[in-house]
Amino acid sequence: MQLGTRWSLGATPPEGLPEVVLIALQAVEGDLAALPDDTSGWRWTLTWLEGNPVIELDDGTVIRFDPKEDSATITQPAVVVDDEDDWI
Repeated sequence: MQLGTRWSLGATPPEGLPEVVLIALQAVEGDLAALPDDTSGWRWTLTWLEGNPVIELDDGTVIRFDPKEDSATITQPAVVVDDEDDWI
């Protein structure tokens, strides 16, 4: 049985994650660094599902590992833009 964990955005991820998952984490964190939002309190949550890591960020971004393809998929939450100028 593997236990999950939490760690702060930008901190060193736990050991034992596949290389492609680490690359995906770096990509997400790199994208967030360019945003003006304050992400200093955000944390990652690691859960092991059937022996595979599933990682979720506080904003709803999820990274899933596919061992058959040795790939990581990043799913980001939908962004809703309320633009009052579009009302008819």
